[in-house]
Order: sequence, then C-alpha cells, then structure tokens
Amino acid sequence: MRFRTLRFLAVASLLAACCPTATHAQDAPKRVWTDPAEAGEQDPDFLKQGEYVGNVDIEGESTCGAQVVALGKGQFAATLYVGGLPGDGWNGNKHSSTEASIKDDGSIVFESEEGIGILKDGVITIVENGEAIGKLKRVERRSETLGKQPPQNAKVLFDGTTTDQWDHAVMDGKLLAFAPREKGKSGTSSKEKFGSHSVHVEFRLPYMPEARGQARGNSGIYLQGRYEVQMLDSFGLEGEDNECGGIYKISKPNQNLCYPPLVWQTYDIDFTAAEYNNEGELVKHPNMTVLHNGVVIHQDLELPHHTTAAPNKAGPEKGPIFLQDHGNPVRYRNIWVTTKR
Repeated sequence: MRFRTLRFLAVASLLAACCPTATHAQDAPKRVWTDPAEAGEQDPDFLKQGEYVGNVDIEGESTCGAQVVALGKGQFAATLYVGGLPGDGWNGNKHSSTEASIKDDGSIVFESEEGIGILKDGVITIVENGEAIGKLKRVERRSETLGKQPPQNAKVLFDGTTTDQWDHAVMDGKLLAFAPREKGKSGTSSKEKFGSHSVHVEFRLPYMPEARGQARGNSGIYLQGRYEVQMLDSFGLEGEDNECGGIYKISKPNQNLCYPPLVWQTYDIDFTAAEYNNEGELVKHPNMTVLHNGVVIHQDLELPHHTTAAPNKAGPEKGPIFLQDHGNPVRYRNIWVTTKR
C-alpha cells in the first residue's frame, strides 16, 4: 500500500482525567488551566486532543499512531506516525495536517498532502478509496518511571508535604509551585548543591491552547543551575532543542516524547559534573543522559557550555537543582536526587 493514496478518518471524543485540583486562570489574556477536570468541563476542545493507536497497514507497517493537538477556539492539528507513537514503535516517518476547525456535526476535517482526516466519536478510522482499512483507538500513556520511589540513600527535595528544601517555592495542594514573582526572582532553587548526581522529577504542563511557542507551558530544570532540560508544551511538534526534552541551544531530543498538556510526565537525568584541575582549568566537559517519560532521549551528551539564561555560569563549584519560572503555571512533584560523588 502506498500512503500517497491513503485517506484517513480520525474520530475523537476524549474523556477528561481526574487529577488533583489546582487553579484556573480564567481572566488571563490567553486561557490557562492547571486542572484536567476543570479543563474538560469548561473547554470542549480539551476533550478532542490526545493520542491514538491502531492496526493499519501503512508503508509496510501494521501499526500507526496519531496525535491531535488543540490550538484553541475550535482549531486543531493532527500528526500521523507510521509504526506507532514516538517512543513506542514510530519508525521516523510521519504526516502532518494543516489546521482544521470543528464542523456543525462535531467532526474535524484535516487535510495534508497525503490524505484527509475526519475526527469524530473517539475512534480514528483509516479510509482508503472510500473503504475503512483500520481504526485507531485513544490511549493514555503513562511514564514507566511515574511514581518512582527514592532509594534509601536519596536526598528527597519534594514529597508533597513541605517546600523546606527550596528557596522561593510554595505549595499548590500537594504540588510544588513558584512563589509570587518578585524582582530578581524567576524560579526556585534547591537549598542543597550537588556535583555529579541523578535526579527524578515529575511535572505537569498547563493547558494553554491559544498560546504558541515559548509561551505555552514553559519551564525547565537546570542541573547545577547551569544546564537546562527544557519543559514546554510541545506535544505534537518536531522536538527541537528549545522544546520539551531539548537541552536548550545544545541538542534536540532524538524523539519528541512530550505527552499532552495536563498529563503527568517524568525526567530521569543522570549528570556527570565537569572536571577542573588545581589551577581551575577545565579538563573535561560535563555530560548527561536524559530519560523523558522512561525513554532515553539523550545518551551521554557532552555539554560544551552552560545554558542561556542559566542562573549559574560554568565552574568547578557544586550547584543546585533550579526550576525555571517562565510565567506559566507548571507544577511539580516527587523530586529526589542521588549523588555519585
């Protein structure tokens, strides 16, 4: 089967998940939700986004996946992944649609160079020459490391009970959030500083359907306050170095593993600090391995310089875990560190 002859029908009617209640920025210039139940009740577009997988013969593969992205005010875009979803079978070939809007009957018609897609009623039906050749069903993926418990030798930085291990942080229910912005404050740092270490963090990006680019669920975790792994709602995008999982201005992830907004995600990062001689001269650059939602997206990546906007410049001193406040209500939980030396 040649995909150029393919016309696919995608059909979606998503159910909102129930998660801990946070806040809803109703009066913001661009609407923002931090709670999936509220988003599902207040914005019907939220119920028409997500991931789908099914058995369909496309380009020699028996499986394909799709991601449907809400863009606000009834606008959507979709991407079809040959072989399965990113991190779960995708062979590197994909086909993206143009933007499309909801029709009166609740369907959404996408067009691309390869075919046409119509979304409705919770199933993605793939159609060729007027005949259905397969269906994709909605899935809710869960990171393999979600809820991972710290070992006995770990330093627990946040377990949902107190922000005592952080500067300029507050509680939002049992989640870690940023204190109200003050001059000179743009995030929160762990009070303890680290050399070589591994860190586990769970984060939830807000639902901001009308926002775009760096204004859509932006944050980041900085190892030693120097080297950033970006956090951003880049669900369904290309996976660049300034998108989720990117090492900002250094390296893009090998796949875009970003889940839809308001789904809990994980980073598991193994960081080896730079080495300096007695004269303070750099001997060896630092490096890191990053797992996003349990999948390796950077392996032993050398870090030639500190990240743009990092609070700390490169140097031999230990540094904190820093979570960036970019003005978006990203939330965090289950943060812990194990040291290597």
